[in-house]
Amino acid sequence: MAEPVTKNADREPILQVRNLVKHFPLTQGVLFKKQVGAVKAVDGISFDLYRGETLGIVGESGCGKSTVAKLLMNLERATAGEVFYKGEDITKLTGRALKAVRRNIQMVFQDPYTSLNPRMTVGDIIGEPFDIHPEVAPKGDRRRKVQELLDVVGLNPEYLNRYPHQFSGGQRQRIGIARGLALNPEIIICDEPVSALDVSVQAQVVNLMERLQDEFELSYLFIAHDLSVVRHISDRVGVMYLGKMAEIGTDEEIYEHPTHPYTQALLSAVPVPDPEARGGRERIILSGDVPSPANPPSGCRFRTRCWKAQDKCAEETPLLAVPEALKDTGSLAAHESACHFAEEKDVVGAA
Repeated sequence: MAEPVTKNADREPILQVRNLVKHFPLTQGVLFKKQVGAVKAVDGISFDLYRGETLGIVGESGCGKSTVAKLLMNLERATAGEVFYKGEDITKLTGRALKAVRRNIQMVFQDPYTSLNPRMTVGDIIGEPFDIHPEVAPKGDRRRKVQELLDVVGLNPEYLNRYPHQFSGGQRQRIGIARGLALNPEIIICDEPVSALDVSVQAQVVNLMERLQDEFELSYLFIAHDLSVVRHISDRVGVMYLGKMAEIGTDEEIYEHPTHPYTQALLSAVPVPDPEARGGRERIILSGDVPSPANPPSGCRFRTRCWKAQDKCAEETPLLAVPEALKDTGSLAAHESACHFAEEKDVVGAA
């Protein structure tokens, strides 16, 4: 696969993902298990994350977004591929070396309740990273550190003796963010951090994350379903479909000048509050269901639902690259797209 080409080519990426693969084996038998296939959750994706930027990852349920998050944290072992953090391949690390890297790469989980231990106080939850990495905060200094973190995320520092069930969903997610910030990480992987929250609370959490990014110079990998939220917070956006990256570019390139048919279909489904704009848009209705990741289509994964599909789509897997027809045009449509027939289409997206 071709290496990603980005507008940040003059900067060194803090995280580089190359041909990342994760296949979960399918087995038969009870005593003598035999592998009969594999669920291809992630099947060869590549992207870069730069210091201080937010890379959004979008796609429908089951496309492999959360699996990517777990692979980057090494919570799941990659079947193949490489993840370079500051030039070091972390997929091969174990023990102390992996523990040291995880100090700089933290995660905020989707469900703000189940990700917090109900038997532990907020002070113990946020302070637990200091038990694993005692060099960050001496024992006598931990209470003050926890109170500072609560204050940073907009919670009363005196809440440290309360339990998770005593907080609202938005407050619990703030506690999860505080725990993620405890070790002063450089990268935070956010796996749908606002999907379980009310819309007004989502805005508060997203605004908090933007403020913390500027304050602590964080890099975010932001995974979500909501295209409007992703556009609001992201500098660049990657669109995933069935374990592969379909399109990647800046937020303006993806939302205003999409070239992959799947991205165009996603954007056409976004509700538009303006009645005039809604009346003039083209609604793209995809036929059929998402294929099984255990038996994905040959060639282009999206071809079974694509109105542009031709014989070439079944025979050749398209590379994630700038389309030849759009190169040197200077257009914002000249960004990476994994489609043999990529072209710009006027779609009214999320404003």
